[in-house]
Amino acid sequence: MLSGLFIGLCTFLIIGIFHPLVIKGEYYFGVKIKWAFLAGGIVFLILSVLANSIILSAIFGVTSFSSFWGIKEVNEQVERVKKGWFPANPKHPERYTSKSTSLKEQ
Repeated sequence: MLSGLFIGLCTFLIIGIFHPLVIKGEYYFGVKIKWAFLAGGIVFLILSVLANSIILSAIFGVTSFSSFWGIKEVNEQVERVKKGWFPANPKHPERYTSKSTSLKEQ
């Protein structure tokens, strides 16, 4: 069967979707977006447990843990923005300032 290939392709696509979700989520909502990733992770975890199909269960599980991984990545995205690797949201410069340095000083 091609189930493994299908699950692999879906995993690849899910991970690919979460990369820009983390970047855009942090840009527009800041670190508060972590709560949405947590809620999504819990919902997809429950769906994974309740799914009758092994394929759906696997896809929901991958989506769940990709969402949980997004929580960690949001913090790292803030650091990438501070380093200048990604643009900061000019409407919220206070997100990227710390007590010792700010984006303008770097």
